[in-house]
Amino acid sequence: MYDIIGDVHGYAAKLKKLLTEMGYRKTNGSYSHPNRKAIFVGDFVNRGPEIRKTILTIKAMVENGHAYAVLGNHELNAIIYHLKDKQGRSIISKPSKYFLSLFKTINEYSLGSKELNEQLRWMRTLPLYLDLGEIRVVHACWCEDAIKVADSLYEDGRIRKRVFRTVYKKASSKEAQSVWRLTKGVNLKLPPDIRVMNNKGVSPRSFRIRWWDNLDGKTFKDASFESKFTMPSYTIPPEIVPETFPYPDDAPIVFFGHYCRGAGPHIIKHNVCCVDSCVAGTKTLLAYRWSGEKELDMNHLVKV
Repeated sequence: MYDIIGDVHGYAAKLKKLLTEMGYRKTNGSYSHPNRKAIFVGDFVNRGPEIRKTILTIKAMVENGHAYAVLGNHELNAIIYHLKDKQGRSIISKPSKYFLSLFKTINEYSLGSKELNEQLRWMRTLPLYLDLGEIRVVHACWCEDAIKVADSLYEDGRIRKRVFRTVYKKASSKEAQSVWRLTKGVNLKLPPDIRVMNNKGVSPRSFRIRWWDNLDGKTFKDASFESKFTMPSYTIPPEIVPETFPYPDDAPIVFFGHYCRGAGPHIIKHNVCCVDSCVAGTKTLLAYRWSGEKELDMNHLVKV
């Protein structure tokens, strides 16, 4: 039986409180449960006040067989940010907005920290998804074609650095598109004549969408899976509808994070669940306690 835990983002104290409430106890340096195992959906770095402690807690649980963890887009950015070229220089010439949130993580370690390098190396051993038969776990989007590509990226138990270089430098490659699909989901770019404002006063040009639905004939509002702004109720022009990956009603339950669902809902349909409670904003961490049921049950959600 599994406890699927949402994006932790450096909130180690919240994580420890959640684990304790679910009956996990710390012994020999690792939290464990007598008959359950935790699963982390990725994004355990950045944003929070105790990023290093968070990594150490999750890493110890995984290495001691008490938990699984999958890679999120924030871990990918951390790995890519620290890659060097043949001259020993960062492969990133000018950090984009996606890398700015890393500075809080980097500041918890000394420059050139051996510990951070070891933890980044460990992250490269983590899977991009889990298929456990009756349940599935991915950070952002379950896509069968992307999963097939992901399976080919591992050598000797880890993703090689050259793969991450390809992911960063060759955005149109099958490897890059597959990795980002699993860890960032599907975004829809807005037409130039539609503008919305998010809760920070910024007008984004793309938004996260419901990848598990067929969006033909849907409005921008119906397609959106954003938590920071509301989209207009205009039908999406067919020529800009992106490819989605409708999730079958008879498929195993799939859990994911990424979407910052502070106000919920977290159970989207009987076999689709987002466990990201937007901890940096809500100061609340969420888990779903799966105990073999075929359909999701609201009573199995736990928050601290």
